[in-house]
Amino acid sequence: MRIGSASQALEIARDLADTFAAGASDRDAYRGLPSEAVHELKDSGLLTLSVPVKFGGLDVPATVLAEVFRLFAHGDPSLAQIPHSHFTFLEALRLQGSRSQQAFFYGLVLDGALFANAQSERGPHPIDVDTTTLAPVGSGDFVLDGRKFYCTGALFADWLIVRASLSDGSLGTPTAATPKVIAFVPADAPGVEVVDDWDGMGQRTTASGTVTLDRVVVPPDHVVGFSEIFTAPTLYGARAQLLHAAIDVGIATGALAEGVRQAGRARPHFEAAVSTAAEDPTLIAVAGELTVTVRAAQALLAEAARQVDAAHGNLTADTAAVASVAVATAKVAAVRAALEAAGVLFELGGTRSATAAGNLSRFWRDARTHTLHDATRWKLQHIGRYTLSGTPPPRHGQL
Repeated sequence: MRIGSASQALEIARDLADTFAAGASDRDAYRGLPSEAVHELKDSGLLTLSVPVKFGGLDVPATVLAEVFRLFAHGDPSLAQIPHSHFTFLEALRLQGSRSQQAFFYGLVLDGALFANAQSERGPHPIDVDTTTLAPVGSGDFVLDGRKFYCTGALFADWLIVRASLSDGSLGTPTAATPKVIAFVPADAPGVEVVDDWDGMGQRTTASGTVTLDRVVVPPDHVVGFSEIFTAPTLYGARAQLLHAAIDVGIATGALAEGVRQAGRARPHFEAAVSTAAEDPTLIAVAGELTVTVRAAQALLAEAARQVDAAHGNLTADTAAVASVAVATAKVAAVRAALEAAGVLFELGGTRSATAAGNLSRFWRDARTHTLHDATRWKLQHIGRYTLSGTPPPRHGQL
């Protein structure tokens, strides 16, 4: 499906989010992977929203894309996370891909392809080191070797986007300084194995399998530079983090809405001397406090998206810094709102909301799991330095 406007995109996203929400609890409870829902997502046309106009897409503003992700997460946070890396790596393609690469891969997206990441690795090395390598071979092609973990959406992907260290074998073990590239690899390419082994307590149905790469052949026109993204002012990290923040805000708005539903079923405390829980003045105060927290996070998300759009139209070191700090601020607020809303919903709902059958713990489990992405304690460091001394945040994919 081709989407004709940003307003149509938001309407489709709202409808799809309602569909996602209908099965979210059962999928979480039984870890039922959302095959049908992902198929609907592909058919919806929403995966094309960031494709540039000159390649046949809408290239919607960040404000629209962030709201699409919030709506998805309001319905089902696991499903919302599946397309995150799809849009993140389309941005890498826009920044570093050749025109022919862009035409080819954007064309695949317009035809309904879903991209997924294969970038994270387990230690003991730091997270900015990729021991997965891409090395040239005599044919002019490259070969990929390595193992990636937490590869969100990989089980449903048409193409895997693999981050790797560029190596010719002469530099020894890759380090943080080793040049990095991303390789676009068909999910069914020889030597690729995707294992369904994600066992997180939350975000249980993100299809985040382990990806093993054994002498996977990659043609040169499927390789795009990655390290080069960060040699100049960039919004790459800000865009990626904006969508993570949107997922957290969506968890918060979803948990608040569920708390309101639970309060409608709850019995009032006897000392309140009222006929419904919603008339209990102590519960009213709880709902008011939570609403302020959640709406503040929503507002900061929207403001951060506006700053990303403003910087996109006039990209300088200063505008990129303003956007990155705005996004970092929104992410901190979103994490706090998601965790608070996911806990307070039980106070709104009372004892009956704690039943295993109700499965309302999924809101907290999703919030606690997803908010472990990109430590907010470091975002506070960069926000504080920028506030006190104007020190711009570093350029990397988490800011």
